Amino acid sequence: MPSACALLYLPFLAPLVAAQLTPSVTYSPPASTAGVVASTSSPNAQWSTVLGNALWFYDAQRSGRLDAGTYGNRVAWRNDSALDDGSDWGIDLTGGWYDAGDYIKATFPLGFTLFALAWGGLTYGGGYDATNQTAYLDGTLRWGFDWLMKAHPSDGTLFAQVGDTDLDNDYWGNDQGIPTPRPAYPVNSSFPGTDLFASTASAFAIASLVYTPGFSWNTTSTSSPPSAIDNATYASLLLSHAKSLYQSAVSFTPYATFSDTVPATAEAYASSGYGDDLVLGALALAVATNDSMYYADAYDFYVNQSVSGSQEVWNWDSRIPAAYVLFAETATARPGLAADAGLAVNLTGWQAEAEAYFDRIVNQDLHEGYVTNGGLLYYNGDSDEASLNPAIAAASLMFRYAPLASSSNKTISYQSFAQGQIDYLMGKNPMNVPFMVGQHPNSPQNPHSAMASGADNVTDIRNDPPTELYVLYGASVGGPLYNDKFWDWRDDWAQCEVALDYNANIPGLAAYMIMTNASDPYYVQVQVGTYTVPSGQPCDAALPCPSGLSTGAKVGIAVGVILAVLLVLALLLCWQRKRIRSWYRGRKFK
Repeated sequence: MPSACALLYLPFLAPLVAAQLTPSVTYSPPASTAGVVASTSSPNAQWSTVLGNALWFYDAQRSGRLDAGTYGNRVAWRNDSALDDGSDWGIDLTGGWYDAGDYIKATFPLGFTLFALAWGGLTYGGGYDATNQTAYLDGTLRWGFDWLMKAHPSDGTLFAQVGDTDLDNDYWGNDQGIPTPRPAYPVNSSFPGTDLFASTASAFAIASLVYTPGFSWNTTSTSSPPSAIDNATYASLLLSHAKSLYQSAVSFTPYATFSDTVPATAEAYASSGYGDDLVLGALALAVATNDSMYYADAYDFYVNQSVSGSQEVWNWDSRIPAAYVLFAETATARPGLAADAGLAVNLTGWQAEAEAYFDRIVNQDLHEGYVTNGGLLYYNGDSDEASLNPAIAAASLMFRYAPLASSSNKTISYQSFAQGQIDYLMGKNPMNVPFMVGQHPNSPQNPHSAMASGADNVTDIRNDPPTELYVLYGASVGGPLYNDKFWDWRDDWAQCEVALDYNANIPGLAAYMIMTNASDPYYVQVQVGTYTVPSGQPCDAALPCPSGLSTGAKVGIAVGVILAVLLVLALLLCWQRKRIRSWYRGRKFK
């Protein structure tokens, strides 16, 4: 019974540390027309806007009481919502973020999102400091991790999802009418979720480093977290959750994916395996604790779970490419971990693993991937419903790894390819669309977001209202199709939906651009008004084209088939008559 279960969850509920940073300057997104003005300042004003808007998007996705924390609600059209989450288990699961354009809360992709946000902050902290965004990074990380702490109320229990996927998909409206009930789905020793426990542990572990006083992830001379974000108490709390989650991942056997043991979660996010999550979870804890035991685990999982030589994308369901890069970073910054585990540091080997992965991308030598005519890295399957996500994730990994590459030529190659993907995101594409909402007048006007649409007509999502009521600044939409075409239609969730994980690498990339004094984002030179919705239909997962043929076509084919059959019969009859005549003549003259 929930009331009895609630007693088990008390130990982890109390210590939510509130010592957040307070923004010295309140950031509000500028109008999209500002996107055509070249930057003349340092730090670059346009990249500063990309960073500020990308973090603002996470505020727009908040659930629960929006004035919690050291700064109030920045999104005037959002309201407190879903204040009974967790009540079916007698605990508090309010807060956190809505996952995408709807209202479920999903832990598995959230782990990917928070890992990427924290990893970017750990390395590119100078970009946040230079733009006065450090307090907003702190607020964003804490909003996510404070909720994950609620979702991990005791050792051995982690909630995978809040909200019924089917009920949620049937609702289109604002945050005041979210349908109930909103059931919560946990994993535990009886219903294990190896992947969920391990991936969430990796996020907690990396984030603990962001808050550890004096920590420097010295993979390059400029790598460091923001200067004022350190908080030893919060770092310790994050690390304690990471250790507990990892212990559950490796102790609950047999290993299983959360979506197999809790099928109600599979419709939204079905996991394909757990090996990659075990590798990354152990490796992140090795770095966070400086404990070689975790490094030995990571290496054992790397070998035994057969993750070498992968061509998978980096996304919420595949953490392998991130592990390759983190192994190389660890060999550079923490070589003692391998030595203490009785293993070779093997920087050369980890470079070879990472570079084999990146070289296949750059050289377009992928089983399921290629570069579109317009220049976007595209994977059949993974890119079909969110084409920008794999490309931007790959760019993030390439920029991160490039300084560690085995040759200057590879460094240049990876940086060049990564820049091409960022340029595509920012408007250098056949559609002339910068794919971040509110960034430029050509940006998407109608992202698939129930909250931002301002409407409740589920039968006509595309046209009611004709244009989104609210601007969801900073949100990256799913992206164009394999042919580089983009339909800015609100009901096309494959191209226009927004999601936490779609944005996960953008703040770090923007901070990197600021730290390296990059030139303006490409959208500054995109001519206003040069995007138009393509003719025809997208024929994608959201709006598939009708299957089958028209009646006229079917009749034409039928007539053709009949004529072909008659022709064949006529030829056979002619051939048979000749055979009979030849046989008869032979008989006659014997």
